[in-house]
Amino acid sequence: MPGRELWSYVEIARHINVRAETVRNYKRHGLLPDPDHLDAAGHPRWYPETIRDWALARPGRR
Repeated sequence: MPGRELWSYVEIARHINVRAETVRNYKRHGLLPDPDHLDAAGHPRWYPETIRDWALARPGRR
């Protein structure tokens, strides 16, 4: 959907207050939801609502 916001590891990290490398590790270990989109370079991207829903039950949530 053109114009719709998508988050990278950096935006996810800011949202859940961790480092971007932590989010990459979540992805490597299968702990993130599947990406909603891959950008032109093949980098995963997620819609904010996907991450907000996931963050409620994310690993290590306090």
